[in-house]
Amino acid sequence: MTGAEAPARELRRRYTAADLGVFTRDEARRFVPRGDGDPNHDVVLAWELLYRLEPELYDRLASVERLHPGVTGWLPCQVDRIAEVGAGTGRLTMELIARGQHVVAVEPALPLRRILRRKLAAAEHGDRVRVVRGFFDQLPLPDDFADLVVACSAFTPSASHGGDAGLAEMERVCRPGGCVAIIWPNHLAWLTARGYRHVSFPGPMSVEFSSYREAVELAEIFYPKAAGAVRQRGEREVPFEVLGINPPRDLAFKVLVE
Repeated sequence: MTGAEAPARELRRRYTAADLGVFTRDEARRFVPRGDGDPNHDVVLAWELLYRLEPELYDRLASVERLHPGVTGWLPCQVDRIAEVGAGTGRLTMELIARGQHVVAVEPALPLRRILRRKLAAAEHGDRVRVVRGFFDQLPLPDDFADLVVACSAFTPSASHGGDAGLAEMERVCRPGGCVAIIWPNHLAWLTARGYRHVSFPGPMSVEFSSYREAVELAEIFYPKAAGAVRQRGEREVPFEVLGINPPRDLAFKVLVE
């Protein structure tokens, strides 16, 4: 049972091995290289299925997990070209439009690209952002292309979601003197070992659900260990610490040598 058929199930139990057929051949090679996989025991695989089977559900989550304003405020502005990798449904993309003349949003999952294009068209920004298919380790961009290359809540040390090959690709398409930034990183030590510096912005942060009902529904799916606490609070705004995750207040960056 998948998708809307199981609205209350936590993420890793929403899908089964039968759902792996949604992947393209290239995606299957990356996410299930042995030809098998069980999203009930592999939460990373469950996320990839979410992007393709229930992209609107993912967009609901991304829309309420707002970034610390200091993060977007720190990013370089008035630059010519920006490349965003793993753009998803536009959590960061819409912010980048005001910071560069041209933005290329790279996203591997077709359903997420469709949502992003729809948002851009609704905001009348379709001419400012080019949305393209691509993976971290094969960016469809030339050398020294962008002044800023950025990934938000997408890059990990795993080879299928970045790794050394993905980091090298991001640095390849960044011009000398430009900046590569990883927002909301999950392995800071891994990045600092590769020459990246860390910036963090203080202050309380909460996930701002549209209603208490939505808070409970999404907590049951994405933060099952905190679902009871969310119900007890009875509020639509839930601090990140209650959910048991680090808030999106950090970034790691490297300015490439000219």
